[in-house]
Amino acid sequence: MEKSKVYFTNLRTTPKTPLVRKMENVAKAAGIESIDFKDKFVAIKIHFGEAGNIAYLRPNYAARLVELIRSLGGKPFLTDSNTLYSGSRSNAVDHLDCAMKNGYNPISANANVIIADGLKGTEYREIPIDGKYCPAPKIGSAIADADIFISMNHFKGHEQTGFGGALKNIGMGSASRGGKLELHSESKPVINTTKCRGCNVCVKNCAHGAISLDADRKAVIDYSKCVGCGQCVALCQFDGAVLKDYNTSQELNYKIAEYAKAVIDGKPHFHISFIVNVSPECDCWCHNDAAIVPDLGIAASFDPVALDQACADMVIKAPAIPGSKLHAEHPHEHLCGEDKFHLIHPDTNWQSGLEYGEEIGIGTRQYELVEV
Repeated sequence: MEKSKVYFTNLRTTPKTPLVRKMENVAKAAGIESIDFKDKFVAIKIHFGEAGNIAYLRPNYAARLVELIRSLGGKPFLTDSNTLYSGSRSNAVDHLDCAMKNGYNPISANANVIIADGLKGTEYREIPIDGKYCPAPKIGSAIADADIFISMNHFKGHEQTGFGGALKNIGMGSASRGGKLELHSESKPVINTTKCRGCNVCVKNCAHGAISLDADRKAVIDYSKCVGCGQCVALCQFDGAVLKDYNTSQELNYKIAEYAKAVIDGKPHFHISFIVNVSPECDCWCHNDAAIVPDLGIAASFDPVALDQACADMVIKAPAIPGSKLHAEHPHEHLCGEDKFHLIHPDTNWQSGLEYGEEIGIGTRQYELVEV
């Protein structure tokens, strides 16, 4: 299989090349201008950041990309779909309020925000792909109806998939609430009672009322109510809530790849990833821990699989930052060359999603890194 090209720029700047220009330069080098944007609706899929989390991408980058797309004749809008868990983004009213407060508004980000799956997450299109796990993914209608799809991805760790990059932002992020239920249907967590402290955090934050404390103040999950969203796994500070097994993460990644296929198949698409503020967990939580590796740069490609593989390889090669969650568990090691995502989330299998994405034809793990 022919290698895909992934274009990369570091974060060194000059007065003539600030970071937003470097982002534009790497996007242009990767070929974004070859897309016919004239009078096309362009969905820019981005994570607006949960209230309280400040690791999400700065809106300045989105504003510069919007400016570029408009100059090429496109009609860009910023978008994301509603979340399955409780929080500040589970419906369009709260989601828009959170996005605006985080700077994703027409003034700071230079474009309107449209919540892809509507007020309550029920506006979607079923896109048949004959998938093994998800035959017809439920994609937020604003994304499904767009003529062109662009993803802007914050590359970081994730407690269920290993890391969150292009595929997760495309597949999971474009799914309606019903689609997210389908994605999470096998990813049910379990309680390790020897580590559960009975702190009640998981009980208070379960959007579906699936967790309670028993007489011994140990968390108990009612699986008739649990949807597998993973909020308890992310919020537990004592490893009391964990994924059921390794295959749970693997199947979730398979489904995400199929949802990504539904989003990008048959329409022009392009992807930009930012390897900055590489936090241990996703931007979906109301907090973000210290970055685990130094800020590395910005990468762009037409191939989301190759892009994710390149970003993962760069993080693996990088040293761990002293004082981070990763370094706290390995205090005397630089961990250069170690799989940092698996060290932090040992029950996850991030490779499975890229392997399956390659299998179903949405990209290749073989890439050539071109520095800009």
